[in-house]
Amino acid sequence: MSANQLPLNDAPAAALACVESMLSQAHLIDGEHYDELREPDGSVRPTWTDFWSHLGAPLQDLSRRQHLLTQQIQEDGVTYNVYNATGGPSRPWSLEVLPMIVSASDWQALERGVMQRATLLERVLRDVYGEQRVLHEALLPAALVQGHPGYIRGLQGVRPIGGVYLHMLAFDLVRGPDGAWWVAAQRTQAPSGLGYVMQNRLIVSRLFPDAYRAMNVQHLASSYRQLVDTMAALAAQCAGGEPPRLALWTPGPYNETYFEQAYLARYLGLPLVEGGDLIVRDEHLFLKTVQGLEPIHGLLRRLDDDYCDPLELRVDSTLGVPGLMQVVRAGNVVLANALGTGFLESPAVHGFLPALSEALLGESLQLPSAPTWWCGEAAAWEAVKPTLAQQLVRPTYPCRPGPECETLYGPTLPASSLKTLEARISQNPSAFTAQNYVPYAQTPVWTEDQLQMRGASLRVYALSDGHGGWRVVPGGMTRIATRDDGPVSMQLGGSSLDTWVLTEGAVDAFSMLPQSVRLEELAQRQRPVSSRTAENLFWMGRYTERCEQQLRLAQALINLRAIDDEPDEAVLRALSALGITNGLVPPGTPGLDRSGRVFERVALEALIDADAKQGAFSLAFNLSALSRSAEALRERLLPSQTRLMRTMVSDFQSMASAGGHDEAVPISARSGEVMAALDHLAIQLSAVTGAQTDRMTRDAGWRLMSVGRMVERLVGYASFLRAFWREGAFQHPQGFDVVLDLFDSTITFRARFQRRLEVPAMLALLVLDETNPRSLACVVRRMRTELGKLPARTGAQDDLLAWLPYEGLGVTLEELCDPQAGHKAVQSLLDRLVEAGWKLSDEIGRQYFAHAEPNDSMVST
Repeated sequence: MSANQLPLNDAPAAALACVESMLSQAHLIDGEHYDELREPDGSVRPTWTDFWSHLGAPLQDLSRRQHLLTQQIQEDGVTYNVYNATGGPSRPWSLEVLPMIVSASDWQALERGVMQRATLLERVLRDVYGEQRVLHEALLPAALVQGHPGYIRGLQGVRPIGGVYLHMLAFDLVRGPDGAWWVAAQRTQAPSGLGYVMQNRLIVSRLFPDAYRAMNVQHLASSYRQLVDTMAALAAQCAGGEPPRLALWTPGPYNETYFEQAYLARYLGLPLVEGGDLIVRDEHLFLKTVQGLEPIHGLLRRLDDDYCDPLELRVDSTLGVPGLMQVVRAGNVVLANALGTGFLESPAVHGFLPALSEALLGESLQLPSAPTWWCGEAAAWEAVKPTLAQQLVRPTYPCRPGPECETLYGPTLPASSLKTLEARISQNPSAFTAQNYVPYAQTPVWTEDQLQMRGASLRVYALSDGHGGWRVVPGGMTRIATRDDGPVSMQLGGSSLDTWVLTEGAVDAFSMLPQSVRLEELAQRQRPVSSRTAENLFWMGRYTERCEQQLRLAQALINLRAIDDEPDEAVLRALSALGITNGLVPPGTPGLDRSGRVFERVALEALIDADAKQGAFSLAFNLSALSRSAEALRERLLPSQTRLMRTMVSDFQSMASAGGHDEAVPISARSGEVMAALDHLAIQLSAVTGAQTDRMTRDAGWRLMSVGRMVERLVGYASFLRAFWREGAFQHPQGFDVVLDLFDSTITFRARFQRRLEVPAMLALLVLDETNPRSLACVVRRMRTELGKLPARTGAQDDLLAWLPYEGLGVTLEELCDPQAGHKAVQSLLDRLVEAGWKLSDEIGRQYFAHAEPNDSMVST
């Protein structure tokens, strides 16, 4: 039997045929790489035999499942940000359909080694920031610690709460040709990926439910619960008897792993905060919320050390919290992980861990690193220099991205480059570390409708229990290369696999859903609304309404040009003015009454100009802004909501751009394409507003979103009426029709007044009728209601409500229709309402987003 025709023991005949067909496509692995699929004798490894036997589908079904996986990633909006990508930073997360399978026996050995390593690194940190025995005895060179920017001198002698430095660790592992695991890197500052690990599991386990259950794949949820419980237990020591408040600290939406940070925050039930959301007062940390300042006792941080405090660390950081170091020194916050752990990420440290393990633990290191030489030691550099062509050369210390910071693969370098590299190391040997290259193990991947083998690296996570013990998350993130010999890197286009760890015992059935909730926890579970979140919600409401108004204006322009009757000049002037003030055309564009063809062509081009290159902030621009606000609110919105807003942007651009920019294309033809795009967009916007109304929790953030929408509606609709009133456009039936369309009130008007196009009827319906949701009186009434329900702040509601009439609009229909003073009364009312809208917007920002009050009025306990 050939190596490609492999027995499946007791597997069904159909499964046997399927597997033999697949394996015939998978090339054999040479002896330099470990084969995750085959035993050395060519037989299928038992784990994969078991998996294939539960597949229960023909070969082509894997392609169908891969399609379902890709579709699910797109629907969930799972992304990974690539900093140097052109045309925008985000790309869909890359996940393969087949899992990485780790046997129970393999995992037990790996787990023991990871826990020992985690214990060792924790001991090293306690010593380095304590008595410094390892430095005095030269077990770890001082240059690697005190010369590393990850060592923070200002924390020497400062013991973190509970004495825990490392709450979460990540180790990047590779399996050598003999099947042994080696540590390639360790992440001690802010390990990333746990959100992707859970997302991968949720998707892939549903694609293979039978195999997932039958193979006893260990679950992940209890590990995530332990992370939160450990932080909460430690943070309780500085919470003053109150339930501790925790948060997940993100660098922001442009960070490469922002999606998984938002996903993890939602899964763990923690608010997602940025540095700008936090503030230090009297050596305590607070979250800026719409209720005021609320104390924060624990932060699961995803920000590297040097960005965390611009006062004492990196002064140019806009991501950190000024004064955070002082809060840490005062023992008033738990940081996971503690500041100052970054020096352990240096590859040079790996070479000293065996001796450190013997000295600090009295044990040999069970999970070794690849043989490592720090070139800063003269003897090490002389020893490794002759073998430079077989080594990986890494920077010892952090450096800015660029050629000087790249990891160099000696086996791939030509002789001239090796000579140059040797000269560079000789000039500054301490800046370089050499490691033996461990060839990546090869694991099966289904790609391009066939089975292929790819190099794989496994990232595993260890979580502290707060008492010196560790739990290794039973799984992890397997990353694969896109080519046989390519690098394993997500930034360089790599992909990921779900990691199945098999267990010989019972599967842990723990769920993140709590079995019982204490009454005192209920208030804490009503998460505070940070000021940044509230501001994003406020602007999401405004952008939603702004898009709808611009859509109706664009439809009015196209419809007016399409009618058979000659457009009234007053109506044209009013629409021209609104086109400029609402961003449909740039200032200085000739009006419709002067050059209708030019105005319409400019407006059509500006509609799809998402970058506002012409100076017109039109529909595509505001749709993109709406989508960005949704991306910044991932932890609050349903995936379907953010997906819908992304879809609106792409759909509108593709449909409205179908005619291109060819001057030879008639305006009428392009108008038809744009009108179809606008009609489609109108349906999508209705779905967006429906989700905002009925599928979001009505907390303070939702109320500010509603207020934002009403502010935009008040200013926009009052401006619509004011433009037509000033131009006297209601003297022509076209003026009535256009305004009724802009207010979406045509059907209501005709049901009440038929074709009696009279000014009093229009004022009654569009200005004073509180039953019409588009009328100015109804908008003001809703604003009064929502403003009155905002969180109580000193004088906030009174200051805001003062800009609105106490009751109704403060004017009667008789006054507005008075033959002598009515025209001026309408003009004055509309001016007041527009001004009130802008003033309210400014005051809301001051009260709830800027936190400009004195300290004692801001703290909420």
